[in-house]
Amino acid sequence: MLAPWQPLLAWWFGWGRSPQDVADEKSTFWFGKHHDDEARERFGDLVEHALAGGLDEWQESPQGWLGLILLLDQLPRMIHRDTLRAFEGDRRAQVVVMQGLQKNWDYQLLPIQRVFVLLVLEHAEVLDWQNLCVERYRSLLEEQPETHRRLFEGFLDYAEQHQRIIERFGRFPHRNLVLGRPSTSEEMDYLLEPGSRF
Repeated sequence: MLAPWQPLLAWWFGWGRSPQDVADEKSTFWFGKHHDDEARERFGDLVEHALAGGLDEWQESPQGWLGLILLLDQLPRMIHRDTLRAFEGDRRAQVVVMQGLQKNWDYQLLPIQRVFVLLVLEHAEVLDWQNLCVERYRSLLEEQPETHRRLFEGFLDYAEQHQRIIERFGRFPHRNLVLGRPSTSEEMDYLLEPGSRF
């Protein structure tokens, strides 16, 4: 019998044999905007359950922990894209991630799966967590064989970009409009720069 999180993990990561295979298959899926409706149709009920504080039992194994993280962090950004609700699961996701990291559960996941644990910290408007994120991505990179290093160098690069934004502004200016926060003049200038909105 399949664990309840297995269909989600199979949908998210596919069946690639190496991190590069998975990324080649899923990169536009992860970071594009073309699968939002599919996410809503297939997993919308689970996302709502997680956002309401449910599915604690998923935290009893590393794979379930990863599934809950996706429901709280990644899928709301798809299902509720460009709305306040896209960030509704962030706080709980951060707590769930930190609890699992204390158990070293990330080391029981595949390297490409660990990327999506660390993305929760990369999304946080907290410099200490950004610093931890970059530290963990560097460690993850160091663990990879040469054939996979370029992929993980890219993940580290994005983490360092996010870290620099939080160091500079203490928050992500590109979220200000959706979150109803007024932007400073420095932030408005920054948002005119290429690549400022990820």
